[in-house]
Amino acid sequence: MKIDTQNNIDVPFLTTPQDFKLPAPLQLECGRVLKEVNIRFETAGTLNADRSNAVLVTHALSGDAHVCGRHTPQDKKPGWWDEMIGPGKMVDTNKYFVICSNVIGGCSGSTGPQSIDPDTGKPYNMTFPVITVADMVRAQKQLVDHLGIKKLLAVLGGSMGGMQVLQWAVSYPDMMQAVIPIATACQFSPQNIAFDWVAREAIKADPNWNGGEYTEETVPARGLAAARMLAHITYLSEESMSRKFGRSLQNKAEDNSYEYDFDFDFAVESYLQHQGKRFVERFDANSYFYITRATDYFDLTASSGGDLAKALEKVKAAFLIVSFSSDWLFPTCQSKRIVDALLKNNKEVSFCEITSAYGHDAFLLEVNTLGRMVRDFLNHQQEAYHE
Repeated sequence: MKIDTQNNIDVPFLTTPQDFKLPAPLQLECGRVLKEVNIRFETAGTLNADRSNAVLVTHALSGDAHVCGRHTPQDKKPGWWDEMIGPGKMVDTNKYFVICSNVIGGCSGSTGPQSIDPDTGKPYNMTFPVITVADMVRAQKQLVDHLGIKKLLAVLGGSMGGMQVLQWAVSYPDMMQAVIPIATACQFSPQNIAFDWVAREAIKADPNWNGGEYTEETVPARGLAAARMLAHITYLSEESMSRKFGRSLQNKAEDNSYEYDFDFDFAVESYLQHQGKRFVERFDANSYFYITRATDYFDLTASSGGDLAKALEKVKAAFLIVSFSSDWLFPTCQSKRIVDALLKNNKEVSFCEITSAYGHDAFLLEVNTLGRMVRDFLNHQQEAYHE
């Protein structure tokens, strides 16, 4: 917020969705070509004269291009990382030009399963080609080129966003001064692949899914909600769930006793149901298939015979790698593996494990601790950019 001193009222920081259509079809790793690709993106701040202050922010699985600010003064909910990014904040848009785009395969403006297939005139649905994190980054690279930016100051993101950050460093080593992968890994673990499989099976089990051929009136709401509830459990930690809910009941009965049925009795059950319902209101079930499959396939070591040090030997960016002590979805050992591989190559790397009870969600919630770290690192790297 900024202050309108004349009228003594808060004026929200506004951002505007924009669209960029790729000038040519996008070649995908699966061997197929994606035609007429649109990238939905938003920017905040002003690109300076020498175009040296651009920071690309990459979003997590259920995120989108709306990273900060509000679209209208009436918006009740700001961008998903608004506490971190904006005027005077840790990533200060008075100083940096921030870019965030919705990934291809998504459902928030970029080309995905809901988009119209130009060859058929109908929605792709499950005929949409399988995409990878590298495909997402390849599309983002064309957006950055379109904006006239030769070299980014930094690429920053957490979770699946962190995977994109790592892919950027490997695929385009000359394109950025620094990278900040947060709460992520160089490859998806078997456990995480298993969670994704069960989530997709929950969607498939909903009769409304119909092989992906559903309508706005018949979305597979129960299946998608169940998938989200399963995923949401992995974002929390046992400690955070115990603190927030414990074994508290939902207080449906006056004497606060069990209902002895199979509706929700516990507060945590009600909470998960609420999260599932909210997710269905804003996300597409088919997009969930494609984006989770992209994370399953992510493996930086695939082209180097499993040798992470070899996979990272050509990176040039300075790294700030951050993990969280209670994150069991992307535990600290996975971040340390990246750090060790970078050190073997004598690369510039800083690492911190932040003590937090929030689990994987800590990258969105530990704004003060994480934000100060990111702020100081960006300040240092902006100076190094011009050396």
